[in-house]
Amino acid sequence: MSAVWLRASALMVLAVFSSLALGKDKQPTAIVVGGGLAGLTAAYELQGKGWQVTVLEAKPSIGGRSGLASSEWLGSAKLQPVLHAYLERFKLKALPAPDYVRTPGYLIDGRYQSAADLAKSSPSTSEALARFDQSLDDLAAAIADPLNPLASHTLKSLDALTAARWLDKLALPPIARALVDQRIRSRYDEPSRLSLLYLAQQARVYRGLPDTELRAARLPGGSQVLALALAKQLTQVKTNARVSAIVQEQGKVTVKVGAAGYSADYVVLAVPLPALAKISLTPTLTALQHKALKDINYGWRDQMLLKFKKPVWGKARLSGEIFSDKGLGMLWVEPAAKGGANLLINLSGDNARLLNAFGDRQMVDQVLIRFDEHYPGAREQFSGYELRRYGKDALIGGAYLAYGPGEISQYWRLWEQPLGRVLFAGEHSDALYPGTLEGALRSGQRAASQAVELQAGKTIAAPGQAAKSAAPSTPATKHDKQAKPGFFARLFGG
Repeated sequence: MSAVWLRASALMVLAVFSSLALGKDKQPTAIVVGGGLAGLTAAYELQGKGWQVTVLEAKPSIGGRSGLASSEWLGSAKLQPVLHAYLERFKLKALPAPDYVRTPGYLIDGRYQSAADLAKSSPSTSEALARFDQSLDDLAAAIADPLNPLASHTLKSLDALTAARWLDKLALPPIARALVDQRIRSRYDEPSRLSLLYLAQQARVYRGLPDTELRAARLPGGSQVLALALAKQLTQVKTNARVSAIVQEQGKVTVKVGAAGYSADYVVLAVPLPALAKISLTPTLTALQHKALKDINYGWRDQMLLKFKKPVWGKARLSGEIFSDKGLGMLWVEPAAKGGANLLINLSGDNARLLNAFGDRQMVDQVLIRFDEHYPGAREQFSGYELRRYGKDALIGGAYLAYGPGEISQYWRLWEQPLGRVLFAGEHSDALYPGTLEGALRSGQRAASQAVELQAGKTIAAPGQAAKSAAPSTPATKHDKQAKPGFFARLFGG
């Protein structure tokens, strides 16, 4: 055997082993579709683990469904630990909320009242609201694990009911019912469109935490500041890049943006379900996922910041989360410069849907007319506005996920399971905190972790298998041990 042949054989063997080594050490790649907080979080976490990541955002700017900066209150670190961990990491300082912002207020016939004021002026209304709170707490107490709200046939029955039907059984007096309806629609959606089980499950998640924890701080500039801080860490973020198709092939995924194509090992789809429905996937979604895209309810919410030359409401303190008997949900906003004043109004549920056909200025005028009835001179002092209209955006289709009747039974945790090399993120894919900054961030972290596991050759466990270890630690109370005797009998009885 010649020395030349031996040398050639040795070189061939070295080439094979070098190729295998390079393949093993190849930098994994991912494309994140969606530049909201969920997508940016997934990209940030993957890049931190050594991945090459490209973010594709359909709109001209990142941030997704970030609200008007002055409208976004943060929960406490106990309530939103993931959010606060990122704020600390990026040295973003949140300002503590004043005490009068932390508790809900009421605007009845144009008069602002605190809970203590309401107890004096209208004891029957105050007592009815307390009865509602207790009844909702009873419902929440019946759910042992908020990650498993379908644990029994009785709980499944709640999913067939709307929140409105349950409220009808409570027979609240008219003003109390109007205030409760506004509370539910401003946080989720119209009670007539909302699954009672979803309302109870969300109450269980937050059970034991006082309202003061829900609006504990404000981040100057709003969640957009956090989005920019995340994006600043990323090497590739492309805006105006609307994805039309995603094709999975042997060992890679190709994402189509117009005539261009981007390929990577994995894709994270971090877009709202209405936007997902406009993307062609090969292989396609499962039949159940296709059905979910058409069915799953999104709550409607429009945010309107009205600017006035002076505070037309006088010395009345419109602060925090305010529930109105006229269907306007309001949040306190700091005074504007030079003695002016700004007021943010949330239009939610069917109140927002009814105004969907109006143009922006027409909608503002409709609200001003009603506001002027309670505060004469409001229209004269009006100086401008800002809007967020999620319902009119075809890629959003509403505000946030709000399960309708029967939807939890069909679609619970549907979007936590990968579809081959495609993973899903977004507030709608977080079982505990949908519709919140916390939920969006958590979903981005989950999707990133799943991509890493898949890259390592691991199998992603079905959501139910991880439910027990992932359950939140909420304060235990006597209600957690057993629901009140006869509670469900009273609920479903005549």
